[in-house]
Amino acid sequence: MADSDPADPGKGLARHPAIDYELRRDKDSWALKAFQATTPGLTFLLTRFERGWLRRDAIAGISVAAYLVPQVMAYSAIVGVPPVAGLWTALAAMLVYAVMGGSRVLSVGPESTIALLAGLAIAPLAGGEPGRVAALASALAIIVGLWCLVGRVFRLGVVADLLSQPLLVGYLAGAAVLMVVSQLGKMTRVTIHGDSLLEQMTAFVKGIDHVHLNTLWVALGTLALILAISWLRPRWPAALIGVVTAMVAHAVFHWGNVGVAVVGAVPGGIPTPSLPAISIADLKALSIVGLGVALMAYSDNMLIARGFPAPALPGERPSENDVDPQSELVALGGVQIAVGLVGGYPVSSSGSRTALAIASGARTQVYSLVAAVVVIVVILVASPILTVLPQAALGAVVLYAATKLVQISQFKRLWRFRRREFLLAIITLLGTVFYGILAGVGVAIALSLIEMGTRLARPHDAVLGRVPGVAGMHDVADYPEAQTLPGLVIYRFEAPLFFANVGELRRRVQQVVERETAAYPDAPPRWFLLNVEANTEVDITATDGLRELCADLAAQGIQLGLVRLKRDLYEPLRRAGVVEMIGEDMLFPTLPVAEQAYVDWAVANPRPPFSPSDV
Repeated sequence: MADSDPADPGKGLARHPAIDYELRRDKDSWALKAFQATTPGLTFLLTRFERGWLRRDAIAGISVAAYLVPQVMAYSAIVGVPPVAGLWTALAAMLVYAVMGGSRVLSVGPESTIALLAGLAIAPLAGGEPGRVAALASALAIIVGLWCLVGRVFRLGVVADLLSQPLLVGYLAGAAVLMVVSQLGKMTRVTIHGDSLLEQMTAFVKGIDHVHLNTLWVALGTLALILAISWLRPRWPAALIGVVTAMVAHAVFHWGNVGVAVVGAVPGGIPTPSLPAISIADLKALSIVGLGVALMAYSDNMLIARGFPAPALPGERPSENDVDPQSELVALGGVQIAVGLVGGYPVSSSGSRTALAIASGARTQVYSLVAAVVVIVVILVASPILTVLPQAALGAVVLYAATKLVQISQFKRLWRFRRREFLLAIITLLGTVFYGILAGVGVAIALSLIEMGTRLARPHDAVLGRVPGVAGMHDVADYPEAQTLPGLVIYRFEAPLFFANVGELRRRVQQVVERETAAYPDAPPRWFLLNVEANTEVDITATDGLRELCADLAAQGIQLGLVRLKRDLYEPLRRAGVVEMIGEDMLFPTLPVAEQAYVDWAVANPRPPFSPSDV
């Protein structure tokens, strides 16, 4: 190859006709790469952790632990397991995610919506037996973990993207309503039964004369204290202060003598990992439920990980903070299995705890390890103290968490942005409230797919023309001064072509032809060029539709052509006979080439009043 000219760096250089971008795999280090891929958290700590970060991570870990301890104990009540199970769950989740997780700051552990989902799923199977509830909850966590690993094998991380913002807003609001209803019995001591919201509310209204006022006042007082602290001192651990205050008041004022129920005996120590004892029938029943829980847990993880990225480190590119969706499936699967083996219940991530960690200066998952140490101390030392914890106080913590799920500002934002998206949020909310949280998840996914399908089936389109002084071709609807060639229509349909929209394409093309003919009766369309740069995929129904479109236009004396046809689209069109029907000479690589080809053809095939001067 000739040396390049200093005055012209490109002179004398020739690009290689083909470049192999395939990554070379070092067979000698496959084990190391596998280790790094499955343990990104540990890999980061071993290779990049700096001693100067330890102090800030330690402070953040203690802050998160102060917020976490009462929170996870309260979420245990939602599931129907002893409060200490929440501590076991949090401990296992934090330790495993610190090793396997891809986010440096994500707080993984018990979370209100997943706890509610798990509780509602296992309650019908447990038959009111506490031992059965605990075993089923642990088994469900393991099943959720296995589903996550299956999702990784089949690269299903993209599923989390099906839940759009309006649907998540509605789903969280519906979950908040169900959380409040689930705690009415603990906060009032009214016996509540029934599986649906209407049945539970009916039971509560019928038993309202039996409300235990002392219990209700404890719940409302604790809730009021938590709300006041969170408002006046947002950085203080409001839930912890509220719970500790309730415990002290119970001991001082002897609330047990007036019928205020407490948590009771709390087992000390850390459980030995073991498989939960359940039947084959239970396993089958939990398998389908576990898929729904896995979907929501993974969606929570990804949304919060993306919403709360780790603060950038010196010299770090922003993309280095991105969490890999596929690796996160492995991490969440490992967390769920570990949680299930120690007697816990399904987990996801907490936005509030993650935000608190970042605000407290957390840089790495060392803060989770510090929080885990605090939880161990609580389990080993403080378990006797927790026996005097009023159940109503835990119910108040759940209600406080529920208030954080209802995002009124987001509903207002959706209303201002687009009424249709606001309606989607409301429908999801109602589906969750009246048909249960699993149904709400199903409704959310179904609505997401319908919304996506609607947009693909009815995409934006445009007739293209040239705008004086502006490079390229643009939508004539956006530029009244846009110019087109007589007899030539260049049209763009901005969606992949498939069974749901090819009929719409044919209808719109015919409408364009009719409008052009009506507007320019002396120069009706002779060529109709379809700009297919946005049509990246095609199915067999769409190829049939393109053949029919070609025939429709031919019957009107119009030739169909394709512009910006990519190889990935060319091959299926060729196999389906579309290319042969249109003709290779009507396939153009660029818009200028297509325009010039039409000009040359029009000059060679004049039609009164068409003349070369018109072009």
